[in-house]
Amino acid sequence: MQILKEENKDKVVFKTDPSIIAPAAKNESNHFRNRMTAENVNVHYGDTHAIKDVSLTIRENEVLAIIGPSGCGKSTFLRCLNRINDIIWGCRVTGTIKLDNQDIYSDKLDVVELRARVGMVFQKPNPFPKSIYDNIAYGPRLHHLVNNRAETDEIVYSCLEKVGLLSEVEDRVHRSGTELSGGQQQRLCIARAIAVKPQVILMDEPCSALDPIATARIEDLIDDLRTQFSIVIVTHSMQQAARVSQRTVYLNLGKLIEMGDTVQIFTNPQHELTEDYITGRFG
Repeated sequence: MQILKEENKDKVVFKTDPSIIAPAAKNESNHFRNRMTAENVNVHYGDTHAIKDVSLTIRENEVLAIIGPSGCGKSTFLRCLNRINDIIWGCRVTGTIKLDNQDIYSDKLDVVELRARVGMVFQKPNPFPKSIYDNIAYGPRLHHLVNNRAETDEIVYSCLEKVGLLSEVEDRVHRSGTELSGGQQQRLCIARAIAVKPQVILMDEPCSALDPIATARIEDLIDDLRTQFSIVIVTHSMQQAARVSQRTVYLNLGKLIEMGDTVQIFTNPQHELTEDYITGRFG
């Protein structure tokens, strides 16, 4: 990341070159309504306090990037948003998280339905040991979104088209998804996630295992998908956060240090800890 240095009275201020921030992140997000809200969220693993009073909003049709040093709680917080932490022994979540004003931790909420509405793409591509076709068809069949083969075909092929895979796999959709390259497998996992028409897509370092060309394709896809979905991406790459997101959250030691428009976070951070992190003084 290119850093500019300027004198500011008694101290040196470091700022990110605004030219590296993609036009998509030069931000129109103030016009969007909140899709999810988190208020005073705390997460404990036994006696370990991993997330500490985090409150934030996830807006409709925007990409929210979560950055911070390793072990700061980024992935832990992300897993709160569709209750994947429920399956981790000893994990306790308190506070309030709402999706369209509905408390996702309510006893009345069907967790399976929640995970359809809030999809997840993991760090390592994890296609099912099924055909490309059946990977995408699995969710719509499970949630009774299709009644016949024609409806299933429509969803499968449209999702492959949306993620840019159709032209690459059209003649082998009934072959195993595990035969694809790493980048193709990750796009297949994204197609699988959007097949059930979620409102929010969570991405936990989706490009960390990919080469630069595959990473660029995923980033272009993220920008396309945000016109239909809200996206939350955890990333160690500040360049990636600058390229794909409209707003950025900086976490450190389980605390939300700063949240704001991506342009502001990377060019004019308000908190010293944020400035230290994005300029490489630590992390």
